[in-house]
Amino acid sequence: MEQAPIVARLRIIEGQIRGIVKLVEQDHNCSQILHQISAVRAASEQVGFIILENHLRKCLLNKTWQEHGDEQIHQLVSMWKNFSKM
Repeated sequence: MEQAPIVARLRIIEGQIRGIVKLVEQDHNCSQILHQISAVRAASEQVGFIILENHLRKCLLNKTWQEHGDEQIHQLVSMWKNFSKM
């Protein structure tokens, strides 16, 4: 998994969160704050999807997939369910 794009996205999210903290500290409009929170949530979901996609690709190309396919599918479905609870 190439970590650089994921880390870059996470740093952007980190900056967005710092911006939200400033908005709260400066007592900005709730609508603005909620809009920024929504943007952070969407960005974090995208990072999650990238990580999940990388994991899927790695599993599907792995030789253990043929040997332990049912276990792998169960693990992937479990990961997906946990991730989608956001």
